[in-house]
Amino acid sequence: MYKPAEDSAARRVDPPLGDTSVPEGAEPPVVGVDQSETGRALALVDFAAPTVSAGERLIRFAYKLGVPGTMLTAPMGKKARMRLLATVRGTVPGDKAAGTALRAGHFLVHGARTPITQVDFGGAARVPPPLERTVHSFAWLADLEACGPREQVAPVAERILTSWLQANPRAPTKTGKATRGPAWTVGHTGARLLNWLVHAPLILSGEKALRVRMLRHIAETARWLDRQVHHAEDSLGAVAGWCGLVACGLLLPEGRPRRLYGEAGLMKALGELMGDDGGVLSRSPLAQMEAIALLVRLRNCYQATRRDSTEAMEHVIEMLVPPLLALCHGDGSLGSWQGGWAVPADTVDGLIAASGVRTRPLRDVRQWGYQRVAAHKSILQFDTAPPPMPRDGRFGCASTLAFEFSHNRQRMIVNCGGAASAGGLVPARLDQGLRATAAHSTLTLDDANSTAILINGAIGQGVTAVDVDRKTMETDSGARATRLEASHNGYAQRYTLTHRRILILRDDGTELRGEDMLLPSGRKAKRGKVGFAIRFHLAPEVTVAPTEDGQGAALVLADGSYWQFRAGAGTVEIEDSLWVDGQGRPQATHQIVLQGLASRGGGTFSWLFKKMG
Repeated sequence: MYKPAEDSAARRVDPPLGDTSVPEGAEPPVVGVDQSETGRALALVDFAAPTVSAGERLIRFAYKLGVPGTMLTAPMGKKARMRLLATVRGTVPGDKAAGTALRAGHFLVHGARTPITQVDFGGAARVPPPLERTVHSFAWLADLEACGPREQVAPVAERILTSWLQANPRAPTKTGKATRGPAWTVGHTGARLLNWLVHAPLILSGEKALRVRMLRHIAETARWLDRQVHHAEDSLGAVAGWCGLVACGLLLPEGRPRRLYGEAGLMKALGELMGDDGGVLSRSPLAQMEAIALLVRLRNCYQATRRDSTEAMEHVIEMLVPPLLALCHGDGSLGSWQGGWAVPADTVDGLIAASGVRTRPLRDVRQWGYQRVAAHKSILQFDTAPPPMPRDGRFGCASTLAFEFSHNRQRMIVNCGGAASAGGLVPARLDQGLRATAAHSTLTLDDANSTAILINGAIGQGVTAVDVDRKTMETDSGARATRLEASHNGYAQRYTLTHRRILILRDDGTELRGEDMLLPSGRKAKRGKVGFAIRFHLAPEVTVAPTEDGQGAALVLADGSYWQFRAGAGTVEIEDSLWVDGQGRPQATHQIVLQGLASRGGGTFSWLFKKMG
């Protein structure tokens, strides 16, 4: 039986976030300090604009007021010829399979193939959101460059570009979403400019007429973004917009005023994107990856012009990487959180290599809200924060107190994930279901979400506060385990019950104990009972069978290891489930469901996963 270490000398304060002195695969004997997340809004970072001279501050201010860059750089001189000042070497790798599909005439997005000839580049027809993002951000240029020599793939890029330009010949002159179409969100436009400049040889190496037309369009788009960047759809879209402007300031003639203006705006946008531990406020690993990719591509533009990127931007990249690594399992792939899916290890590794950051995962990301425990060959990820605020999350999920667990590079307990891929092979109608509490490995009451799930990725009322405690515990034999305890108030208003979950992972990684408690939260407990279900979604490679007594299940992993699940109360059933894989494709799987009726006065439900051989 486990007991907390009672000797005060055995208690040690958590190291600073980001401390890398602990080797991967081992957890130090650390006792955390009680901490409450009092709301969904995380602490913003206040990044100052890069330090510049008084003259440059004046130029930046004048450009912000709308004075043309030419007037500020050469007021009496001849206007410079439109051209790119350097060739960028992009270091963020693309998807070779998606690039090969483009050469064959298809967009390949999350496993779904769409013929290029059937894509409505103008936005009049309804296009699945994942395809829309890929098409209008021109993210596919990196995929195309990854799949073959430039002379072979450039003609493909030029054909797609020509079709896109025919549908979008000019930047919109009117404001408002209804008049500008999907191509002209700030996020898509900023990413598009950045990708055009980073992969310019693919689209500017052909016929002179197309090259001249394209350069004119780049300049016009940059001027449009100058005016619209403050009207971004969300914080990540704002960062993309500012990255596009800074890239144009670096690579287009007479761009110094735009660069100065863009660098200041970018730092402000980054401060609104992320918390002070480096996690983005959407709490989405996909958004974390996108932010890193945007900044690395922008750094490539600085390098092409032989200019150092700002110290603040380099610091941001260093901050963004450790929280992302905290959500990697033993095989290097990502956990399925906040609409994301199990992004493959090679994709994560390629991005981290491009960032140039060498670090270890943050173990205790309190602001971002994901607790990580590495115990020998096992990895535990635990969501201990409220869902993101509606203004921050694109695919907000009601996943509070859910966990994922892997052993020996194999996933065992997962979340369904993949809401952000809905519209590919994952049907769009499953979007809200994949964001629901029941799609995550946690407890639900009466089949209700702990936080309301709304349309278009938004979330409503529910969890507003989460209490978190992290400790080490000693066994009778002197061995240690990590104990995580968290509670949320998502069911307090409807059922006057607080959900508290305790997870205890032994230091050898072979035993995970859990306890889900329902505690009365009102002054007077209500009478009656309410249905509860504690779900453990299993990875597709796990074979599961119920035990004869109905109180457990036997699990066999792909490596042949045998695990046993036992429950102390309720009934255990095996039900069908769904898991979205590393390519955004749905895979059939199973889930263990521990369910029953709980008193409105509260209840405790214990369970155990133990490696038997």
